[in-house]
Amino acid sequence: MSVVAFAQLLLPDSPYAMWVRGELGEYLRLPDDGTRVEVIGGEIVVSPAPVYAHGGILSDIQRGFERAWFVDPAFPWRGVQAVNLDLIEIGDGYIPDMVVVSKDTDADKRAEDVLHLRPHELELVVEVTSSSNARHDRRPMFGRQIKPTKWSGYARTGVPYYLLVDRDPRQPGVTLFGEPNRGEGMCEVLGEWKFGESVRLPEPFDVEISTDAWKPWSA
Repeated sequence: MSVVAFAQLLLPDSPYAMWVRGELGEYLRLPDDGTRVEVIGGEIVVSPAPVYAHGGILSDIQRGFERAWFVDPAFPWRGVQAVNLDLIEIGDGYIPDMVVVSKDTDADKRAEDVLHLRPHELELVVEVTSSSNARHDRRPMFGRQIKPTKWSGYARTGVPYYLLVDRDPRQPGVTLFGEPNRGEGMCEVLGEWKFGESVRLPEPFDVEISTDAWKPWSA
């Protein structure tokens, strides 16, 4: 399950600063088994490596972009999985399941061998929920205290589109968010699909993604 760090954890620097320098995981002595450490809303969140079905969904999404590229060699978008995203404006550091960038950005970042991307370099982010971290991917829950999530973080930093694949058996489905309001940290629902339906991402992507094999996680 995901673990959120509390104030009692003493660090030599802020979680964000250590994450940006690539020191946070080592300081926490995390195993080298795919475990991820992120800073969400200023808090440290540690999540286990995703299960196979999670990776299969990402492969299906990436295949949709690769198919569009195959049909049209001038197709301008590239999908990349599990990159570090430095949200310097809000002091957070995420590892999105997938990002979509322009082919020029892709070429530049490969040549530079960079450690992080920045939100303004992305056109789309993709998150696939797991039972351990779904609450961090969705919009914040309203209650006594509204804690920031990746949903609000992506909006606050102006990421144009956010594709959320929610595998929760209570509410499985796919949602495309967009039109981010940076001041409010909110974005609008642009499309919704059930598992089994074909997801058609609108312009500027015009990509079709099959969800026939997508299923909720085991209850």
